[in-house]
Amino acid sequence: MMQQLSAEPGTDQQTTDDTVVRSEAATLVIQAASGDQGSWSRLVDHYARLVWAVTRSFRLSDSDAADVSQMVWLRLLEHIHRVDPERVGAWLVVTTRRECLRVLAFRKRVLLTYESAAFEGVPGDLPELDADLLADERAVDVRRALESLPDRWQQLLGMLMADPPAPYAEISATIGIPIGSIGPIRGRCLEKLRLLLAS
Repeated sequence: MMQQLSAEPGTDQQTTDDTVVRSEAATLVIQAASGDQGSWSRLVDHYARLVWAVTRSFRLSDSDAADVSQMVWLRLLEHIHRVDPERVGAWLVVTTRRECLRVLAFRKRVLLTYESAAFEGVPGDLPELDADLLADERAVDVRRALESLPDRWQQLLGMLMADPPAPYAEISATIGIPIGSIGPIRGRCLEKLRLLLAS
């Protein structure tokens, strides 16, 4: 009978300690919800090992476990006003488990393959279906813009864009522009062309 009485006070002491810990955590939740950054940091420090232990129990990789942990803290931050402060530990465990299951479900949908043949015939490098149509439309727009430039500028750009481009001395002799002016005039031509194409 005496042993039974001595066991009860120990149980009461443990219950009292749990209540004190819970009320400290609840206080941190309430203070963090009111915007206290220090309380938020202490709350994260207090439960970080619990969240990490749950993620590791799902055998997630370190990067996935870190992602889940980050997501759990984000969820708590988003819902801190709705979480019961006395049950924040249980909420974190449930939320962590759900995030772990979400990551595992996503991993099942991703099929990794190491066979190069699996990627042959995949139209990854092929142009879009309307690429030719868009290129033709762009070429027509450029031609129209070029035609609206003064004749001298059209001739200058034509000689500079030829393959191979004409030397500056030849351009100077043909068009009658000093060699030192070809670069600045080309710049003005291209700027005018950009404005015309943008409008």
